[in-house]
Amino acid sequence: MQPEKFYYDNKIVRNFGIATIVWGIIGMTVGLLVAMQLFKPGMNMGNQYTTFGRIRPLHTNAVIFAFVGNAIFMGVYYSLQRLLKARMFSDALSKIHFWGWQLIIVAAAITLPLGFTTSHEYAELEWPIDIAITLIWVVFGINMFGTIIKRRERHLYVAIWFYIATFVTIAVLHIVNSFELPISALKSYYLYAGVQDALVQWWYGHNAVAFFLTTPYLGMMYYFLPKMANRPVYSYKLSILHFWALIFIYIWAGPHHLLYTTLPGWAQSLGIVFSIMLIAPSWGGMINGLLTLRGAWDKVRDDVVLKFMVVGLTAYGMATFEGPMLSLKQVNAIGHFTDWIVAHVHVGALGWNGFLTFAILYWLIPRIYRTQLYSKKLASFHFWIGTLGILFYAVPMYWAGFTQGLMLKEFTPEGILKYPTFLETTLRIIPMHVMRAVGGGLYLLGVIAMAYNLAKTMAIGKLVAQEPAEAMPLEKVFVAHNEGDNFWHRVLERRPIQLMVLSLLVILIGSIIELIPTMTISSNVPTIASVKPYTPLELQGRDIYIREGCVNCHSQTVRPFRSETERYGEYSKAGEFVYDHPFLWGSKRTGPDLQREGGKYSNAWHYNHMLDPRLMSPGSIMPNYDWLINQKLDTTTTAAKINAMRTLGVPYANGYEKLANTELDKQAQGIADNLAKDKIKVQCDREIVALIAYLQRLGTDIKVTKTANNN
Repeated sequence: MQPEKFYYDNKIVRNFGIATIVWGIIGMTVGLLVAMQLFKPGMNMGNQYTTFGRIRPLHTNAVIFAFVGNAIFMGVYYSLQRLLKARMFSDALSKIHFWGWQLIIVAAAITLPLGFTTSHEYAELEWPIDIAITLIWVVFGINMFGTIIKRRERHLYVAIWFYIATFVTIAVLHIVNSFELPISALKSYYLYAGVQDALVQWWYGHNAVAFFLTTPYLGMMYYFLPKMANRPVYSYKLSILHFWALIFIYIWAGPHHLLYTTLPGWAQSLGIVFSIMLIAPSWGGMINGLLTLRGAWDKVRDDVVLKFMVVGLTAYGMATFEGPMLSLKQVNAIGHFTDWIVAHVHVGALGWNGFLTFAILYWLIPRIYRTQLYSKKLASFHFWIGTLGILFYAVPMYWAGFTQGLMLKEFTPEGILKYPTFLETTLRIIPMHVMRAVGGGLYLLGVIAMAYNLAKTMAIGKLVAQEPAEAMPLEKVFVAHNEGDNFWHRVLERRPIQLMVLSLLVILIGSIIELIPTMTISSNVPTIASVKPYTPLELQGRDIYIREGCVNCHSQTVRPFRSETERYGEYSKAGEFVYDHPFLWGSKRTGPDLQREGGKYSNAWHYNHMLDPRLMSPGSIMPNYDWLINQKLDTTTTAAKINAMRTLGVPYANGYEKLANTELDKQAQGIADNLAKDKIKVQCDREIVALIAYLQRLGTDIKVTKTANNN
């Protein structure tokens, strides 16, 4: 039998590589702008489209789905062809995948600053873009499995197991977390509400980190690291063990993002237990990677690519140790809602995802261009400036998180809050935010140096768009039963569809056990008779709150700690959120919690605070929202919103949508009249009036305790 000749498609790899570099610079530049706004709010340049609340989701989406996403596809398209000894299944599907993904990113870059957002973290994009993501992901899946089916290599290498698990799990996560009821071309409400919505979101949010930022990168690590070091993977058995353990355990851990909230205690406990267990398979991957370098550590001294890989794997180990630690309730009580979480996330993102991406780019680009890297010194500069950037970013954020978390819990010997106003703690950590921006700037400088280095590399070389290769065709063989201890897995490695189905079943176990009881057993979310649906004006105000991204800085859930009930009021109850589509509990407190905001301050206070926060809270880092005073409220959507909420189970009476705007006008006029008494003239049809109505409603459905001043 003669070997078959074929060609690897390097052009699609090059395209995804360039997209990775371009979107990386854009996403990190937006991140730097976001970071600077946390100590100099005027950096939004007085523009509503560049405020922290609107462009922070743009930053996260750009670095996760544009930078990391394109890097994943670059690595997968390069390694998959070579591991399977086959060209990608369809050049047309490859092109559709590439251009479709870039168009999705452009759509995100346009819609998020305009305020079109669902508010779900890492899933902010509205329903038409969600559908586009689904279609392009299916295209990717068809192309991947088509290539696997026509392969010339019988066994599926460990990297491909991770690619398959990534494909199937991301599909499940995206679909379940995107169940929305559209009310217009770019506005929708989630089918879930309150506690149930929170659980679905963080089941998705945590596992988006697991199966988009982790498993595909582990797959790429298993391919590229042995190639870079010219060493075989340390342990095949360890790769089997940590793969199946990782995808099974990871899916359960989402509830650790919701500790001390109104999520049922059993779900929180499951999240904690599986988070602690998660350290074993996570470190299994790190150890397998680092021990692959056994006998090659002398190369690490001289090879900048291996330096990036080693620091990346180390950052992965640090982040996956810290994650389980943060799921311990005693630690979570201090760290959650603070900059500690920001530091944790960025050690993983900058170290693990960033450095592995850089290593792959430095290794891959010269090879597909048949040339040497333009400047090894510049690459070394990138490594050291990037490492310094991570340190200057993470260390101040850890310090800020510890400082603020402890300050917020401190009482005087007399038993009163030592720092009753949240703003006191914010002002204390501003120097750390300045240092964080410096760190981000250093890291970005390294990426720009890499872009220049790789552009020059491309210029001196020539792309081998169609790389010739040959391999023997795959013959059908009978499986012998003498393949050692791992016979069952050797069999599975030859059957990609069965491997995909088994991966799907493994990730569905935890998903079903956590989600279904919370959705179907009413005792998990006890209702409160006094909790009523939002009025039409409050509903419109809530959507403005979502549009402006207020949930990025303010939580709406009071945990059952004395420090929080003294500062904010009565701790939150599950029944308070039953009409909240979506939930708005938040994940970071850059400002105080707002769950009990209603009635604390006058309408005039809120008006002046939105006009210029420093008038009411000297030193505040919140930007001005003066455009709300001039922009007219769009009431043409009121009827559609009421109808949508009724469809979702909110008990608005039949026909109420016809009366909704009349009631809206009446409530708005009352607020405008009240403001007039304080010498504030504002028309009742302005957006500021709707937002005030919503803020004044928060937490007023149940009796609350007397609280400290909360500027």
